[in-house]
Amino acid sequence: MKILALTGPESSGKSALANEIQAAAGGLIVGEYVRHFIDEQQRDTCYADIPAIARGQLAWEDAARAERPPLLILDTHLLSNLLWSQRLFGACPGWLESELLARRYDFHFLLSPEQMEWIDDGQRCQPQLADRKAFFNDCRDWLDQHHRPYLVLEGPWKERRHQALDWLERWLSKQ
Repeated sequence: MKILALTGPESSGKSALANEIQAAAGGLIVGEYVRHFIDEQQRDTCYADIPAIARGQLAWEDAARAERPPLLILDTHLLSNLLWSQRLFGACPGWLESELLARRYDFHFLLSPEQMEWIDDGQRCQPQLADRKAFFNDCRDWLDQHHRPYLVLEGPWKERRHQALDWLERWLSKQ
């Protein structure tokens, strides 16, 4: 099983790309638990929600891992929970990073916010490109600091989709 995690700021195309990857290569997608949580709770999140959101994300990921698909596509993972917690609340439960570091992720696609339109879907909160770039930089810094392999996907949608699918084809052929 190969595990591909998509990361980056909101409105950078992660969910759309996860669907494109699945259509091209098969596999199983794990969605973003926080969206489910917000829909279920019908309110904004608070710091006290972070452990429940992270545990929910892990439960979805663990259920998918147990199915052992040839390709597991994570629309997000704990890195987003960790960074959003820090950004929104100035703190993060300590166990999130250790749990993230303990898990195997074979590769990351880091999606740039540039040349992507911000879409207000009622759950997003960073309409300013500068804020999304800062989140992107936080993702990149974390991946670099922890020596995680990744590819930055940038440019207009067609270009980043092409970059991703070309790279994915080469990566999967190395099985």
